[in-house]
Amino acid sequence: MPVSLAPRPFQPPGTIPPAQLARDLGVSEEAVALARSAEVVDLHVDTFIPHRLWGYDPLRRHRRALLGRAFFGHLDLPRMADGGLSSAMWSITTNPFRTARGRWRALLANLDRFQKLVARSDGRLEICGDHAAWRAARARGAHAVLLSIQGANALDAAPDGWRSLPDPRVLRATLVHLTSSRLGATSSPAAALRRDRHLTAAGRRLVEQMNDARAFVDLAHIHPVSFDDVLDVHDRTQPLIATHTGVDGVRPHWRNLSDAQLRAIADTGGVIGIIFSTAFLARPGGPRDGAMVVEHMEHVERVAGRDAVALGSDLDGAIVPPPDLWGGECYPRLVQHMLDRGWTEDRIRGALGENFLRAFAELRPGDG
Repeated sequence: MPVSLAPRPFQPPGTIPPAQLARDLGVSEEAVALARSAEVVDLHVDTFIPHRLWGYDPLRRHRRALLGRAFFGHLDLPRMADGGLSSAMWSITTNPFRTARGRWRALLANLDRFQKLVARSDGRLEICGDHAAWRAARARGAHAVLLSIQGANALDAAPDGWRSLPDPRVLRATLVHLTSSRLGATSSPAAALRRDRHLTAAGRRLVEQMNDARAFVDLAHIHPVSFDDVLDVHDRTQPLIATHTGVDGVRPHWRNLSDAQLRAIADTGGVIGIIFSTAFLARPGGPRDGAMVVEHMEHVERVAGRDAVALGSDLDGAIVPPPDLWGGECYPRLVQHMLDRGWTEDRIRGALGENFLRAFAELRPGDG
């Protein structure tokens, strides 16, 4: 299905003028103009974590990250507008060390709290459960929120799994996070605590329920054995996704995906979002700035095709980003790195959001 884009970029009142932002960031006005005119979709932001833990307000402008550029404070709505970030998968993460009932209660409470944040935004944020709703939100100039769950073990005590979610607009979930669960095994070193790394029967049932709901099954964080099991049970007519990851072909790491995994996702029409975490991207002798993100994107292109490339920063997710990608205003710097490496405008627009939007329109077209 062709992707229908909104008629105007996300630039509410108060956005820094493009020439000034170009000077502030040390980039060309072309990079700023392209970031702001493109549909920039970040497949994983964790800005709800600082909001939930200490009341960080993402609706007002902040100066910088909590520790310069580390961990939290990367994003707020004004700076996202400055940088052209028009849509994002906002993640709701639940403490895995709670009891199963505690995780379910926390997820329900956090969904309610997130909806209240959106209501307080005076229309600047809109939750979109399908592509038609996304188009309508963008036509109104809103930042389109795609609700997501980080760690589907938050649903362990739900009466009927995915079907128990009170908001059908929840669009995706990572099956596991940094710990293994009753669903399957994590890719993190915590996998050593578990002998069986396969997707469990409960994990298979959840994948089937997510397929029934046409929700994105997110393969970030999952162990390679559980990854392969998902491929066996997943409805291959629906695109798979890995929202925030690096690639082994550039930097071998337990957090990164192999070439075979990249191809498996692309074969379903899905996309791979490249993370901004230097811990997973930086290689010996490689770039020390945001060019490392583009380097991983280019590897995805070589292995899985240009249509498979996306971005999934993990900003506000306790990461340390490259020194020039510290926050929401910095997406034009990523564009500048692409321009400097000879990327065409169509190629840039695809990686920034259009590749994902094609998969989104295929999975959940909506009524429009």
